[in-house]
Amino acid sequence: MAYRVTLIPGDGTGPELTEATRRVLEATGVAFEWDIQHAGVDIMQEAGTPLPDAVLDSLRRTKVGLKGPITTPVGTGFRSVNVAIRKELDLYACVRPCKLYKGVRTLFAEQKVDLVIVRENTEDLYAGIEFEKGTDEVRELREWLLSKRPKAVIKEPAGISIKPISVPGSERIVRFAFEYARQYGRRKVTAVHKANIMKYSDGLFLEVAREVAKDYPDIEFEDRIVDNMCMQLVQKPELYDVLVLPNLYGDIISDLAAGMVGGLGVAPGGNIGTMGAVFEATHGSAPKYKGLNKVNPTAMILSGVMMLHYLGEHDAANRLERAVAEVVAEGKNVTYDMKPHRDDPTAVGTSQMADAIIRKMQQL
Repeated sequence: MAYRVTLIPGDGTGPELTEATRRVLEATGVAFEWDIQHAGVDIMQEAGTPLPDAVLDSLRRTKVGLKGPITTPVGTGFRSVNVAIRKELDLYACVRPCKLYKGVRTLFAEQKVDLVIVRENTEDLYAGIEFEKGTDEVRELREWLLSKRPKAVIKEPAGISIKPISVPGSERIVRFAFEYARQYGRRKVTAVHKANIMKYSDGLFLEVAREVAKDYPDIEFEDRIVDNMCMQLVQKPELYDVLVLPNLYGDIISDLAAGMVGGLGVAPGGNIGTMGAVFEATHGSAPKYKGLNKVNPTAMILSGVMMLHYLGEHDAANRLERAVAEVVAEGKNVTYDMKPHRDDPTAVGTSQMADAIIRKMQQL
């Protein structure tokens, strides 16, 4: 049986990363039927939008997507293709594993870092409920807020953003984190928040997390205040396993954790909902390197590993991850950013690193 998967090449360096990942995934022996759909700046002139309806229609049909990096157009009024896909398909859980592989250049090379960031994708300050300074809307909102909270300080002119955190939104993301931990043999879930200050939003998130944790007595639960969490990760990352966070903190902490394991070039990601999932590298499209066969494919290939696990192809996923780990550890057939010196003439290109991973899988 072939798995039907929507393949979105993206733009900038996206198409070459996507092609490398496609070849590696096919080399696992798992059969795919790719539905190729185009999104991003390269399709805008033809389609009039960076996200044609055909892309969303395909994802609704296949329920699984693999997406290359996409540039967010400037000055079009279109916020982000990535955000639009998540919102349209209600992909509420952003999952970002951050695992340190031997051979990756990082200050944490002597420590054990193996974290999974589970970020709520639909609420919090990133819900996009904003009021622009100087508008009638923000003036009316300010007057209403001050009528309810006379001692509040809202200086003028001011922009205002709303931070919604709900019981159902918090419940499903925390439950997702516990189910993920149980499925993959993880030992602990840590809820990250700022409930000491934001008692009715982050406080609600923490309250719900504590209630959900009672349903999972086999998984250890704890909570951390977000600023302390940043310090804890830098000082003793080995104490942490699965982190579950509201949207904004999840965005920030996932980049911190990615930096600990070598950067976004080795940081995969998946956006998952009840009706489907889209897997993608967490880095951008790097348009200045477009067509140069230079950028690191590791993050997108590891996103393919996540997709294999999602499809239930765990043996293929484990074999591919092991091949990636061994190629990185050997340090021979890797891109320039994974060499001790970035001008190392022995660095290989995107396609050649994919070839090395395929050869390693065949050896395994």
